[in-house]
Amino acid sequence: MNQKGLLEKEVLALLDSARMKDTSYEKVLSAMCTRPHPIAVKAHMQFIESNLGDFGLFPGTKELEEKVIRIMGEMYSDPNACGYITTGGTESNIQALRIARNLDHRSHPNVVVPSSAHFSFDKTADLLGVEIRKARLDSEFRVDIDSVETLIDDNTIALVGIAGSTEFGQIDPIEDLADLALSHDLFLHVDAAFGGFVIPFLDKKYTFDFSVSGVTSMTSDPHKMGMATIPAGGLLFRQDTCMRPLEIDTPYLTIRKQHSLAGTRSGAAVAGAYAVMMHLGREGYKKIVDRCMKMTHRIVQGANELGATPLIDPVMNIATLDVPELDKIRKELRAKGWFTSVTREPRALRLIIMPHLGEETIEKFISDLGECIRKFQ
Repeated sequence: MNQKGLLEKEVLALLDSARMKDTSYEKVLSAMCTRPHPIAVKAHMQFIESNLGDFGLFPGTKELEEKVIRIMGEMYSDPNACGYITTGGTESNIQALRIARNLDHRSHPNVVVPSSAHFSFDKTADLLGVEIRKARLDSEFRVDIDSVETLIDDNTIALVGIAGSTEFGQIDPIEDLADLALSHDLFLHVDAAFGGFVIPFLDKKYTFDFSVSGVTSMTSDPHKMGMATIPAGGLLFRQDTCMRPLEIDTPYLTIRKQHSLAGTRSGAAVAGAYAVMMHLGREGYKKIVDRCMKMTHRIVQGANELGATPLIDPVMNIATLDVPELDKIRKELRAKGWFTSVTREPRALRLIIMPHLGEETIEKFISDLGECIRKFQ
C-alpha cells in the first residue's frame, strides 16, 4: 500500500488494465456462468452493503432471501421448501452432506454419488471426513442404479443424484434413487446447480425435484442459467428440521443463531437473484432456455455434418462431441480465440451453450471447427 493514496481516476485506470486481461464471454463455450442480467446488476449495486450474516440489521434483505427461496421452492414442486442463498453449488453440496452426517452420527460415514458428480463432493469428503463412493454410469451417462445399490452398506448416510451433470448435462433417474433412499432410510440430495434453471423450462418434462417423495435437499444456482450476479447459489430442503444441524450460536450478532457456512453473506447477490426472477418470470426463462437449446441443436447438427458426432443427444444446453484428434483440435480452436473443455471418460469436446452466445457466434464456431477438423484429416 502506498503511503499516500491515488486519485480515483488513477485507481480506475489500474482496474481497467486488470479487467482488460480477463476473458470476454464472447467466445467462451466452457463456462457454466454467464453475463448477469442488467436488472440483477442494478439490484446488486443497490444492496451492496447488505450482510445477511447478521440479518437482524438487514430485515428487508432477509425478506428478499425468503422470497427467492419461496420462488425456487415453487419451481421445484414445493412452495413450502426452506433454505438459504449460498455462495454456489460447492457450498450447497458441502452443507447438504454436512446435515446428512450430523443427522446420522455413524463412526465411518459414506455417501454414494455418481461418478459424474461435481468435484465439490471430493472437497466435501476432505472437509467432513466422509467417504465418497462413486457409482458407475450407464450408456447414457446417467448413474447406474444397480451400481449405487451395491455400494450401500451399514455406514451409508446419503445418496446423491445429479440433475444436469457438469460434463454431459444428463439427468440421473431421481425417482429410482429416491426408491433406494426410502427403502434404506437414507438422505437423498439432488445436485441441480446447473440444471435447476434449465430443466423446469425444457419442452420435455423430467421428474427430478421435491415432487419425488424421497428427495431431501436440492442445490440450484441462480448465478448460472438463472442469470443472477455471482455469488448466488441456492440450497433448499423439504423440511425446516434439516437446517437445525447447521445452527451455531452467534452471541455477538443481532441474530441468535446462524446456519450458513460463510459468516458474512452478500445480500447484494440475493437482491440480484430476486430482481431477475421477478423481472423474467417463467415466460422469460422459457425464452432463454428455448434459445439456448436451439443453438445447442444447431451446433450438434453442424458438428455432425463435419463428422464430429455427439456422445448423446443433448438433454439440456451442453453438447459433448466425439472429435478426431481432440487435443490438437482444441489447441487450434484456442488459437482462434475459442474456450472449450473436455469430458473425462470418455474424452470428448464439451461445449456449454450459455445466454451470452448468439447465433452468429455459433455459426462462426462451426466454421472454425470445420477448418480445424479438415486440417487433421
